Amino acid sequence: MKRPLSMTSFGRGEAVSGNTTWTTEIRSVNHRYCDMNIKIPRRYTILEEKIKKELLTFFTRGRIDVMITYSGEDADITPLKANLPLAGEYYRCLKQVQEEFNLDSGPDLTMFSTIKDLITPMDQEEDLDLVWKSIRTSLVDATTGSLLMRQNEGTALKKELLGMLDVIRKTVDEIETCVPSIIEKKEKLLKERLDNLLQGVDIDPVRLAQEAAIITDKTDITEELQRLRSHINQFADFMDLDEPIGRRLDFLLQEFFREINTIASKISDASVAHMTVGLKNEVEKMREQVQNLE
Repeated sequence: MKRPLSMTSFGRGEAVSGNTTWTTEIRSVNHRYCDMNIKIPRRYTILEEKIKKELLTFFTRGRIDVMITYSGEDADITPLKANLPLAGEYYRCLKQVQEEFNLDSGPDLTMFSTIKDLITPMDQEEDLDLVWKSIRTSLVDATTGSLLMRQNEGTALKKELLGMLDVIRKTVDEIETCVPSIIEKKEKLLKERLDNLLQGVDIDPVRLAQEAAIITDKTDITEELQRLRSHINQFADFMDLDEPIGRRLDFLLQEFFREINTIASKISDASVAHMTVGLKNEVEKMREQVQNLE
């Protein structure tokens, strides 16, 4: 199974058994959990658990809608049977009413046609193993088609996500390059401000160095950049795993946001603010795409 897999897919399969053709259609979309909705003719609902087990070998997340139908010469004909003991009781009671009240006409078929449960579907003995074999064949065909679509979609999503990740990596490098000049600029502004306030009074070099150190410490984003780069590398590694990764990636992108927000709050600079806004926009686009990955 080639991963990552998208949760959006469609698959259709058929199987012919005698005069009966079984058709299975599968539609899947993104969902937080694995939510299966199976529609099958009522007489075969006993096979639902087998169908679910088969689906779980292909799906781990998503909303999966499965429609199973059959057609053929006898597909729409349901044998019926009459409940003769019940009919006999009704007949006896109706005759009793006729005799008691001296009515002209006795019970007829019109009266019997309104009796509930007088005519019911006939119990049919079927080889459910043979039926399951046909259903499973159509089901496997449908899931195989669905899987191919999920793989193709997943490959396209992977390419797009890695492209966005590369944009984020380059922007992080740009921010790191800007930091020294930003700190230098802040220190220079601090000195100019003090010169204007003190109007020529000598400034204690030690005190000035302390203030500069405080500015440097407040704008130090070394740890945030390291963690963000670590998250970027983890994201790229997860994309190569042969297992469901959607939830992991979604959580990791939340950590992206956390580090970007900290960087933005520590460095109050217009150019960096512009870059962090771009980073958030890119991460948000990635989150929207990750929602479609299993």
